[in-house]
Amino acid sequence: MEFEYSQALKRLPEQFFAKLVKKTQALMEAGHDVINLGQGNPDQPTPPAFIVEELQEASNNPKFHKYPPFQGFPFLKESIANFYQSQYQVDLDPNSEVAILFGAKTGLVEISQCLLNENDKVLLPDPGYPDYMSGIALANASPIHMPLLEENLFLPDYDNLSHEDLNDAKLMFLNYPNNPTAATATKAFFDETVQVANEHHICVVHDFAYGAIGNSDEPPQSFLQSKGAKEIGIEVYTLSKTFNMAGWRVAFAVGNPSIIKALELIQDHYYVSIFGAIQKAAKKALDDGQESVEQLNQLYQKRRETFLQQSEKIGWHGGTASGSFFVWMPTPEGYTSEEFANLLLEKAHVVVAPGNGFGKAGEGFVRIGLLDSEERLQEACVRIEKLSLF
Repeated sequence: MEFEYSQALKRLPEQFFAKLVKKTQALMEAGHDVINLGQGNPDQPTPPAFIVEELQEASNNPKFHKYPPFQGFPFLKESIANFYQSQYQVDLDPNSEVAILFGAKTGLVEISQCLLNENDKVLLPDPGYPDYMSGIALANASPIHMPLLEENLFLPDYDNLSHEDLNDAKLMFLNYPNNPTAATATKAFFDETVQVANEHHICVVHDFAYGAIGNSDEPPQSFLQSKGAKEIGIEVYTLSKTFNMAGWRVAFAVGNPSIIKALELIQDHYYVSIFGAIQKAAKKALDDGQESVEQLNQLYQKRRETFLQQSEKIGWHGGTASGSFFVWMPTPEGYTSEEFANLLLEKAHVVVAPGNGFGKAGEGFVRIGLLDSEERLQEACVRIEKLSLF
């Protein structure tokens, strides 16, 4: 017997990359040497010397064998507030301006369910992280796409949005350093965002997943560093990328107290918070992990330089790589994003993510994940060169 799904489930967007994953797996199962640069899953292990050991020790504590507090342990919220003060000089009240999340994706889906009603409008970056649409679909709301164009450094141009769209929008998603374009945002842009959000009464959700990963001495800008940002929005931060803790599923939201309260309310009905030993390990990462973050940044910087130098050698120019662990590369003339990605997979056994999978404005680009060794990144370019596309 089969049962019909709810309308909410039927509205969920199709997973664009599922087909690519299947093709990749089929090639690997057939014995081919596939270089997978299409993923967003960190390839390095969680630092064992302090984070893993902290989990091992904490898991023996009977205190953590019981249900944790619904809204998380205060010790983690205090560490989050201290982390934001030390890294971004942003003051946070751990009791009212911090919510612990089951990974950033969960919070980014939940926020739409917290704030949106049917047919409400949402400003959405295009291209952008596909799972923003999941929460929007569950809420039965409607996206207003903000094109991220190369000529505007892959930042939305608020002047090109209609007054009607800005007035109608209740929510805006932003993400810098950006996935997939690898662009970064300036304080001036975030200052403008605060002004626009204030004028039009828009809640801003800044996805800061790659907040620790930049390519210069200038660290990526936190949205909350702009004056008034806490009045109109929140920032979502994950330990997945900063500390290679993707499988641990621990993140947090910080900022406007009313939004934090809404997130905690919906999570009260979904979960009983994260395993306490994981929260203890997360605290250790935030308190003592800065040296490991710097080492990780150096690793990505070397990979970034290696790939860009090698791509230049083969005539593949024009990549964007200001932040995150991605490079946003243009497709060669005569190919769509999907055609080019399929060609690389089938002929070079190199996996890249086609840009149109992130939105209409992503057409003409592919996303490269710097999530393999420098040698493998060089080998990928050597294989691509043999196709004589550039």
